[in-house]
Amino acid sequence: MSEKPIIGITMGDPASIGPEIAVKALLNDEIYAICQPLLVGDAGVFRHIVQKLNLPVTINTISSVQEAQYKQGTIDVLDLHNVDIDKLEFGVVSPMAGNAAFESVTKVIELALAGEIDATVTGPLNKKSMNEAGHHFAGHTEIYAQYTGTKKYAMLLVEDNLKVIHVSTHVSLRQACDLVKKDRIVEVIELLHNGLISLGETNLKIGVAGLNPHAGDSGLFGTEDDQEIAPAVEQARQLGYDVEGPVPPDTLFSKAATGYYGGVVAMYHDQGHIPFKLSGFKWNPEKQQMDSVKGVNITMGLPIIRTSVDHGTAFEIAGKGIASPDAMVLAIESAVQLAKNKALA
Repeated sequence: MSEKPIIGITMGDPASIGPEIAVKALLNDEIYAICQPLLVGDAGVFRHIVQKLNLPVTINTISSVQEAQYKQGTIDVLDLHNVDIDKLEFGVVSPMAGNAAFESVTKVIELALAGEIDATVTGPLNKKSMNEAGHHFAGHTEIYAQYTGTKKYAMLLVEDNLKVIHVSTHVSLRQACDLVKKDRIVEVIELLHNGLISLGETNLKIGVAGLNPHAGDSGLFGTEDDQEIAPAVEQARQLGYDVEGPVPPDTLFSKAATGYYGGVVAMYHDQGHIPFKLSGFKWNPEKQQMDSVKGVNITMGLPIIRTSVDHGTAFEIAGKGIASPDAMVLAIESAVQLAKNKALA
């Protein structure tokens, strides 16, 4: 890796806020001070956004990583030529947009596996658009797992003191309960421990959430906490991890927000995402829009680095110029940190 890592940043869904927040993030001087950013997607889409929003930057269209200039004021775009700009409609689900988003993801995976870039950062994609294009994945995490041949992986969310990893993510709540199994929980604890080290954290104390109200209350409200989670925590302790649980989630996250835990294990998607977004998302009731959207999504267990914004496509404000690049900036900064720590490992 060069002194400044090369970070491949995907376009996201071209009908979303993805291209806008990518360009806005690269208007930040500090990004070029810490890395060499490279956008991957359709150059015409980025050029359209720059012109539409009158942003003070020039798009440099390239066909290979080696052609990139990494110069402030000129944004390098590895052009995939996969969007007909005349047919693109902001905020509208379409197979064209879904396919373009998918192809930008698989391209950065390809580049990272080949060692041409040091880390990948993904913009938001629309799952319906992607599936209508024939790419049947639940989300980014599953795409990365398949295209890197990874079997053991998990979603880690990072925002200030809160670092939350998930036992399951994009499945129904009924199915999520069935996936609360001892071996998977131990696996996720290990992934979280390694993730905290990769992020340079020194507090490695891990809290594991219960599944049922009051963590089952000794079997009164379900048996999973006693039969699956508690044995997993005990096995993790025997393996040398500093871990406690199952802890009722309504107290676990309030303690985690203060930094008591270095990281926490959530049993399913919303259990982890709701407290996380309460911390990082700031809604302005007067403007009826988000003032700030912070939070980074990291896929643990992959052979390459992947971070992402942890918000959706925001179709309702796409193309209006009001999308916040905060989460994209944080995702890039996290990718840089992970790349540097990996290089030192």
